[in-house]
Amino acid sequence: MTDVLGIFAKWPEPGRVKTRLAEATSPEFAARVADAFLQDTLDRFAVVAVERWLAFTPAENEPDFLAVAADRYRLVPQGPGDLGDRMEGFVRQRMASGAERVVLVGADSPTLPIEHVHEAFRQLHDSEVVIGPATDGGYCLIGCGRSVPPIFADLAWGTSTVFRDTISRLDGSWRMALLPPWYDVDTLDDWRFLQGHVAALRRAGIDPRCPRTERLLEQLPPVAT
Repeated sequence: MTDVLGIFAKWPEPGRVKTRLAEATSPEFAARVADAFLQDTLDRFAVVAVERWLAFTPAENEPDFLAVAADRYRLVPQGPGDLGDRMEGFVRQRMASGAERVVLVGADSPTLPIEHVHEAFRQLHDSEVVIGPATDGGYCLIGCGRSVPPIFADLAWGTSTVFRDTISRLDGSWRMALLPPWYDVDTLDDWRFLQGHVAALRRAGIDPRCPRTERLLEQLPPVAT
């Protein structure tokens, strides 16, 4: 049986990504951030020794995603529906192809430790669901083992209740594991926190392993007018 890591990503086109950051800065700057996050995320997790997939949207940007994946990831369009529909579809497809454990992450957490992904796969040997909560009320990572839990449909994606509502779907028949909380970067305040965190990692002698993002952090973001 195969362990599968799925990266869910949207092509970084101005006006279509990081909209809350764009409102406070500019659509062009937000797209540059999204591009840095995407490429750093793909580099970061390319060392995870499992079957790796890049689930992308929109479908017409497949040639662009092929270029950044650089043969390190298999590609699949995310398909129709809301985020929950697309994640559930990906998990079901991979399990139908023989995967026993499937872990999903996005491209909004450029400093998410690789160890969280390794730990998620370890936990799924004994658990059926593993979640890495996000500090904004969602989650940075979710993993499923052996079957698909009822946690993807009819959620208010992008809100502060996603993690809470996800947990409420899991009754006592589901064995769940929990990872330490981490953070997404969606707003200007999140960007400022990221600046401090990356600087602190460097001061502590730790490589943040997100070089494109780190270069952008050295620049002052534009101020929306």
